[in-house]
Amino acid sequence: MLIDWIAFPLVLGLTLLGCGLLAREAFGVRIPGALVPGLGLALLIVVAQVTAYADATAGLTTPLVVSIAVIGIGLAVARGFERPSGWALAAVVGVLCAYAAPIVLSGQATFAGFIKLDDTATWMALTDRIMQGGRSLAGLQPSTYEATLAFNLGQGYPIGAFLPLGVGRQLVGQDVAWVVQPYMACMAGLLALALWELPRGLIASPRLRAGVAFVAAQPALLYGYYLWGGIKEMTAAALIATTAGISGQAIRDPRRVGPVLALAISGGAMVGVLSGGGAIWIVPPLVAVLVATVIALERRLALRRVVGYVVAVAVLSVPVILPGGFLPPTSSPIDSPIALGNLIDPLRLQQLAGIWPSGDFRVAPGDLAPADVLMVFAGTAAFGMLVVAWRRGSWTALVYTIGALAACLVIFAIGSPWVGGKALASASPAIPFAAAAGAALLWASGRRVQGGVVALAIAGGVLWSNALAFRDVNLAPRQQLGDLQEIGEQVAGMGPTLMTEYEPYGARHFLRDAAPEGASELRRRVVPLLSGNGLPKGESADTDQFQLDGLLAYRTLVVRRSPAQSRPPSPYRLVYPGTSYEAWQRPAGPSTGLIDHFGLGGAVDPAAVPRCRDLARLAAEAGPAGRVAVVSRAPVLAFSLADLRHPAAWDVPAYASALLPRTPGSIIAKVSVPAQGSYEVWLGGSIRPQVDLLVDGKAEESVRQTLNNDGQYVSFGRVQLSRGAHRLELAFHGADLHPGSGGAPDPIGPLVLSSDDAAATHVRSVPAGRATTLCGRRWDWVEALAPSE
Repeated sequence: MLIDWIAFPLVLGLTLLGCGLLAREAFGVRIPGALVPGLGLALLIVVAQVTAYADATAGLTTPLVVSIAVIGIGLAVARGFERPSGWALAAVVGVLCAYAAPIVLSGQATFAGFIKLDDTATWMALTDRIMQGGRSLAGLQPSTYEATLAFNLGQGYPIGAFLPLGVGRQLVGQDVAWVVQPYMACMAGLLALALWELPRGLIASPRLRAGVAFVAAQPALLYGYYLWGGIKEMTAAALIATTAGISGQAIRDPRRVGPVLALAISGGAMVGVLSGGGAIWIVPPLVAVLVATVIALERRLALRRVVGYVVAVAVLSVPVILPGGFLPPTSSPIDSPIALGNLIDPLRLQQLAGIWPSGDFRVAPGDLAPADVLMVFAGTAAFGMLVVAWRRGSWTALVYTIGALAACLVIFAIGSPWVGGKALASASPAIPFAAAAGAALLWASGRRVQGGVVALAIAGGVLWSNALAFRDVNLAPRQQLGDLQEIGEQVAGMGPTLMTEYEPYGARHFLRDAAPEGASELRRRVVPLLSGNGLPKGESADTDQFQLDGLLAYRTLVVRRSPAQSRPPSPYRLVYPGTSYEAWQRPAGPSTGLIDHFGLGGAVDPAAVPRCRDLARLAAEAGPAGRVAVVSRAPVLAFSLADLRHPAAWDVPAYASALLPRTPGSIIAKVSVPAQGSYEVWLGGSIRPQVDLLVDGKAEESVRQTLNNDGQYVSFGRVQLSRGAHRLELAFHGADLHPGSGGAPDPIGPLVLSSDDAAATHVRSVPAGRATTLCGRRWDWVEALAPSE
């Protein structure tokens, strides 16, 4: 946690500061210090996307960026380093804390947006690759990781937003999964710095500007995208505000070329982050600079400047355009009116106000009336600020607010709902910025009551909205993904690897060095089920459900621990017995000896008693000299939750046996244990608020914020039970101050007790002629084995 949320922001901040200082010295740009890190972000992106283009130079990216930063800081120290404003730093720290809160207060260094949107897994894959091999896929084996990269990098997906993340990750030595959220929070910090600087001509008080920046840098929609993995939206928002600030210098001093060069750098970075769409965001500041230049200089010279700017941006955009054109690859047309992506419905223009009191920005608040009142406050205050800014000639505030809104509305009008939502998020700080600045103007003019009321309305609406998002955040389960990280390190180079669970973070990132494929993910091989069909996207399956030949094509299997998971076929041996995941591996080379595999059991209990004729069939396949192998499994105790004592409000007619825990309450089961021993308690589904396990009235374990993909279980650990009757209670708490304790509940069930699992089972075999001795007994599966050589 300390490395992710303290060391990483400091290291990345110093790097961006150094890059910005060098750019300011090189171009002779007298931009304020608060804009320097944002300019450094832009310089890092345009430089790094050149080195990260090819395999031969990708490894030079971080050393080159660090060299630029060191030179920039060295020049600044030699020429006298300006002292940063304490209030600007306070705004940045406040914003970083607001964005860090959902992660840090959970107690685990993880990331947000788990299950809601799996794009973050792709961002991790892209970051991993571009820092190591650039856009080249040379040397990668066929896999989900390779197929994901081929679809994106091979077709020109913009990588600008991932380059600073990759550099910072390498400098602190952390896996990208654990610093992706701090990186996005750092982009919010850069946004706050720019928003602190933009109203300088309007608001003299650094303290008031810090308040404006603190509120405006966390609008509800942008905060929601941050908790959804919106890395490009966060980076774009910071660049849009920084570009507006740099344009102010070009407007104030139109005779100098340096500000135009700095604008070209920020424009190239915008295209690097958003591909062709980035060009729309840089048009408004460019128009403002053009007008100012025409007024101050002769028209022909002004036009030459603009042409030079456009040419410079085009040259800097070559690493983006050359691989795949001006538009990035998408699964649906970017102008399709029905392309929603993971949205439920198109987002609303009202969300530009920065106030949206709903735990999920895709869903309207339960009562829009209070939100509408706050939005009216925000809109009125924003309009008042624009009027005052026009009268006083505060061009940076005008360029940012009007320019961001204008570009956003163009994209919203011509793009799909999915693309339009991204534009709304990137531009969403504009109205809260103008509104908060309007409140600050009232306060500074002596109308403190009016200013205070407006400020409280705007800040209260924004913070209220974000508190609800904090409560409903989807946090990735660190323990589960930590298992995958360790497995990935252990089996690197020992692929191909198959994940039988839908877990994109494993197949696209953590297992990348073991040629991983997800059975229900984008992949190169066909992994057929027994039915002959492939596993649909998002689903998981037990190893017994796959055709044997398709399964044996993989040297390594990574399976999720659950009471329903069968032991993989006999050639596989357990090499990693994790808490949430297991890795099984067979010897390298072609798999021999296994003729047939016959799985038993059902959806919950992985074992059953086979028919004697099935045993005879397998014995015949093995031949007189062959053997029949089996694995024994103790019975599981499974309970349909609908049959147990539970709150009536949890019943859902659409679910036959599952429940929906919509209120606090308890599930009570009376179980009869056949033998004394250690039993693991499982609950199907996901858990958000805290759930306590009580056995015979004694508290045993508490679990909270454990999210699963469909078909998986939450483990409550092992309990010692004596033979006979026991009372098990699962006590569900309600939403509290813990992040992720709210949100829409997921279906739960069944409740399962298991006394062993796949890791504890061993293979035994008998000669084929004695296969009938296995009749009448429970087995996980039965196999026909060829005679040993």
